[in-house]
Amino acid sequence: MKNEFWLNLPVKDLKRSKDFFTQLGFSYKNDSDTMLSLLAGKQDVVINLFKENEFKGFSGNEISDTKNATEVLFNIGAENKEEVNEFAQKVKKAGGKVYREPEEKDGWMYGCGFTDLDGHRWSMLYMDMSKMPKA
Repeated sequence: MKNEFWLNLPVKDLKRSKDFFTQLGFSYKNDSDTMLSLLAGKQDVVINLFKENEFKGFSGNEISDTKNATEVLFNIGAENKEEVNEFAQKVKKAGGKVYREPEEKDGWMYGCGFTDLDGHRWSMLYMDMSKMPKA
């Protein structure tokens, strides 16, 4: 097995999605009329964005209605609470929707939730491991 892993998502408009994710700080490596490959994290996990009809063609299934269901939740790790706050503002400025404003949870996690332009759900989370409850 190759040491590669990538995710694929359907999008309605590649150019708008590229602009959105660029504003959030994502970089990319491939860009064509039918797909865009975003790079995420220190290991450069690839998230391929495909036009919906292209995605549907190779997935062999209907595309999830993101207004009524969540097919996956992508999590982005943050270095600190300030990064979470700043990221939530970037999402709003870029046209995304913050569905959960930045907040603390369980005394050791701080995060926010947002949707991209196609309704896919994401979150950014800072975890203070020194405050994590011991088992």
